[in-house]
Amino acid sequence: MKQGYIFIAIATIMFSTFEVALKYIAGEINSVQLTFARFFIGFLFLAPLAWRTLKKRGLSLDRKSVAYFALLGLVGIAICMPIYQLSVNYVDSGVVAVLFSCNPVFVTFLAFLFLGEAIRGRHIAALVLEVLGTVAIINPFETRLDPFGVVLALAATILFAIYGVMGKKKVAQFGGSVVTCFGFLFGSLIILVFIGLTHIPAAAQAITAAGLPAFANIPLFAGYTLENLPVVLYVSAGVAGVGFCAYFMAMEYQPASIVSLVYFFKPALSPVLAWALHGEEIPLNMLLGIILIVAGSFCAIVPGVIETKRGVAFSRF
Repeated sequence: MKQGYIFIAIATIMFSTFEVALKYIAGEINSVQLTFARFFIGFLFLAPLAWRTLKKRGLSLDRKSVAYFALLGLVGIAICMPIYQLSVNYVDSGVVAVLFSCNPVFVTFLAFLFLGEAIRGRHIAALVLEVLGTVAIINPFETRLDPFGVVLALAATILFAIYGVMGKKKVAQFGGSVVTCFGFLFGSLIILVFIGLTHIPAAAQAITAAGLPAFANIPLFAGYTLENLPVVLYVSAGVAGVGFCAYFMAMEYQPASIVSLVYFFKPALSPVLAWALHGEEIPLNMLLGIILIVAGSFCAIVPGVIETKRGVAFSRF
């Protein structure tokens, strides 16, 4: 039980530092190119751990498992991440962030439908508080929203929720490191194929004509320097490798609905890190949002801890 919360804390810290770290290399590397690098390097980083886990459990990957991990990588990485990046072209990144941070709402209900996880009163209360807190931080109501961009952002959010629930389904059998590692492998390979297709002249012209030049002729190695390489390695081995691995390892001890609260912690922690590292201000609405998110997180987690210690307390709430 305690290990689960430790892994949640690690995932929260890793995910919350992602955008803060990216600010150091903003505009230097194509976003799809960086997505491929993040998850492929993450795979290489996790491969030894995943191999040891398989060996320790006496498991091997059969065709059915390989197909499942390929589908996992397709949904959560190869499709979800480009759609997420595309949505930012139509809606402010802050609005996309608030929508994506609502991922736990979808996870809670998907986990109920497909994993049989109970939805308790504290989960609903936490979701309400944290949605309000995230909205307070982003304040999307002052922004004119493009419906297409909102649809894209919601699609990415739902896809990532499906990715989390799909991963949870295999965690008990293979362990979090194996699920993360092979999802990364297949997701990055599919992205690599997509990058190759963008170099076909007809495809590149069509993508450019659609107003998406950043998705045409995507480079594979351009933009990397000795100066930005440490950041690239951090967002790959650290954020992707350690963060996602901790995310799925937490699911070995906690329900998917609790683990997904990482994405509600993130909007609270990221502004604090941005203030500490980049000197960005924390306005009143952001402070209010942080308080609501922390309150919601405590509402979800603390009763569970007490329930474990007492055995029966809070069993219904």
